[in-house]
Amino acid sequence: MNKETGAILVLSGPSGAGKSSLISKIIDHIGPHYFSISTTTRPMREGEVDGVHYHFVTEEAFKQDIEEEHFLEYATVHGNYYGTSIKPVKEALKDGKLVIFDIDVQGHDAVQNRLGDITTSVFVTTPSLRELKQRLDGRGTDAEEIIEKRIHMAKREVQRISEYDFLIINDDLDEAASYLISIANAARLKVPSLEISQFIQEWEANA
Repeated sequence: MNKETGAILVLSGPSGAGKSSLISKIIDHIGPHYFSISTTTRPMREGEVDGVHYHFVTEEAFKQDIEEEHFLEYATVHGNYYGTSIKPVKEALKDGKLVIFDIDVQGHDAVQNRLGDITTSVFVTTPSLRELKQRLDGRGTDAEEIIEKRIHMAKREVQRISEYDFLIINDDLDEAASYLISIANAARLKVPSLEISQFIQEWEANA
């Protein structure tokens, strides 16, 4: 029933768990979708493109958007602001698309509070903390201090796995992608409470 109004799929998990790789793997297998591009104040990394990986803005501009209530959710992570603009999300949902978020646990809270009825959430992580450390070291994109902050954050994030609908342990990328495709397709079938109430009324009316 909610195919007409779209649905939301939230992915969270430690930096280095492979969320971006998973999204790239499944994107051609989940039907009409919109990948929500976050706005951030963090510096652009080598190889990143503004408007593709993130919308890169100044802290002043970000705070202005907060005041004007342009964000569905926002949070401060490692000293930088990250947020999700609400307008394109609403438009995608209206078009019946599956809206995909790659956001942290704070963002997940905000989305659940506002759009929980149509939200399916997945926590993605490595098989172990040791594996996560190896992946972060192997990327070679962050200073040791940043890696330590990410490890500290990861230890806190995994304590909240039970708040998510699904857990994917990204050990084998192909296998993890297969699981995520199944979850994404099921997310489209989640029926909001209002539609359930309407169905019950109609069902009882046709006695």
